[in-house]
Amino acid sequence: MTDLILVTGASGFVGKWCVVKLLTKGYRVRGTVRSEAKATQVRETVSREVGSEAAGRLDLVHCDILDDAAWTDAMRGVDAVMHVATAIRADEPKDQSLVIRPAMEGTARVLKFTHEAGVKRVILTSSIATVGYGHGQTSGSRVYNETHFTNLDNMRWPWAYCIGKTRAEQAAWAYAKSNGMALTTIHPGAIIGPALDDDASISLGMVSGLLDNSMPALPSNGFSIIDVRDVADLHVAALEHPEAAGERYLATAEYMPFPKVAEVIQEAYPDRKIVKRTVPDWIIRLVAMFGGPARQIINDIGNEKIFDGSKGERLLGRKYIGARESILATAESVIRLGLKFEMPKRD
Repeated sequence: MTDLILVTGASGFVGKWCVVKLLTKGYRVRGTVRSEAKATQVRETVSREVGSEAAGRLDLVHCDILDDAAWTDAMRGVDAVMHVATAIRADEPKDQSLVIRPAMEGTARVLKFTHEAGVKRVILTSSIATVGYGHGQTSGSRVYNETHFTNLDNMRWPWAYCIGKTRAEQAAWAYAKSNGMALTTIHPGAIIGPALDDDASISLGMVSGLLDNSMPALPSNGFSIIDVRDVADLHVAALEHPEAAGERYLATAEYMPFPKVAEVIQEAYPDRKIVKRTVPDWIIRLVAMFGGPARQIINDIGNEKIFDGSKGERLLGRKYIGARESILATAESVIRLGLKFEMPKRD
């Protein structure tokens, strides 16, 4: 019988792609969603991508990572778990628990019910935020790999997502070791790429904001880009290769400064007015003192954090999709779907 894989957060940007990739490879998939409206959209999107026959192997259940209800039933008959669900915001909330709690408590809850169901194999979506921070880098270029762990105690400017993801990963490894679970963690950089429908990640806002000229100016820093299709493929590769158990994998294709992203989009869409001016670093440092979105990038201002994704590429057996291709695929879907991402109000 075909293995049954549970994917948490199946309505999310990465979650939907994981579902599509698994169904395409013949797996049965059970996805968790938080509402019937989300379930309806996921079913329609997945059917459009893989066809009705493959989509017939998808089962969706209502679960919340902050509530014990329904998780016992969700785990019944499952062979492996992909814990993808997370909370991502474009702004830094005044109440950091809005991000930290889903990361920590949600991961702990999923692992607890996974263990109670006797499931041993878990693929956890983590982040480069748990790898390249708190190492004292304030200038120059430095390369990070899977042996590096973020040191929250050594960070002047920790932000909620970094705190939540780092603590959640630390706890996950400890729990897996104590309970004999085969855990693999996947650490994506800035995830972009084609959206499957209009329920997509805020991370695509870095492209949509350039296309619709709603971004007034650009920060000078860069980031390690990764295509969502590669993130999903890496989750599946980790599942299918026993040697991936107990390992961390960086899902990072290449480092690209924000102004270069704007250049790529301008070249592809010469008739659009794409912002070129940059915000001086000292202004970002000043603004970051008061929180907001600047707090999420302040640790990357004035330095280059290069994340070596070669280990993940070896697991995949190929190179990751290049940044330019990912940017253009993102732009195409943003335009086709009319995607817009508004900055949330401060809590």
